[in-house]
Amino acid sequence: MDQVMDGGRLPLEQWFWEMPTCTRWWTTATILTSALYWRLLTTFLYFGPFSLDLLFHVYFLQRYARLLEESSGRSPAHFSWLLLYSMASLIALSPLVSMPFLGHPLSSTLVYIWSRRNPETRLSFLGLLVFTAPYLPWVLMGFSLVLHGTIPKDEIMGVVIGHVWYFFSDVYPPLHNGSRPLDPPNWWRRLFEARPRVDADDSTNDIMVAGAREAAPREL
Repeated sequence: MDQVMDGGRLPLEQWFWEMPTCTRWWTTATILTSALYWRLLTTFLYFGPFSLDLLFHVYFLQRYARLLEESSGRSPAHFSWLLLYSMASLIALSPLVSMPFLGHPLSSTLVYIWSRRNPETRLSFLGLLVFTAPYLPWVLMGFSLVLHGTIPKDEIMGVVIGHVWYFFSDVYPPLHNGSRPLDPPNWWRRLFEARPRVDADDSTNDIMVAGAREAAPREL
């Protein structure tokens, strides 16, 4: 059967990993740049012109992205899957709110998830307001409203997407026998985790052992 998977890998995945390293990434870069797919990523890197609001978002992005990534364990598979889910969801919803740049809502998504997972942590905002972590997204929304005078649609969208992830990752599993529908699939984990290597000596030894077993007399 042509579609038989080798070691649990999909045919396309097997073809990708069979290529030599330089050829593999050269081919990947060619495909990604041919249709300007890189714009799907750069939309998450622009936070607007230099301002106080920019400094706040950059600070919260690096701080809470770091905390979430460190809490996800050694493998970056879980955190990178969270980023992929968040980015794909924001791109899908952005036409509804006419939002060309998605750095702010991505930052809000990460802040919301962290705040829900650390309900007892106490925070201080500008040294004036003390509150527990779950109120952080709403404090930031209020600050943005005062600063810009408009409803922060980007942060609201980030909170909605973050809540979906939090619900299916932290609330849903205990109620449904541990089922985690938003966990990364195996093929995604294999992209980040070390792939098992087959040692030639081990293969030879296995063949010799198998041959010896076949040559051995059978007991009646």
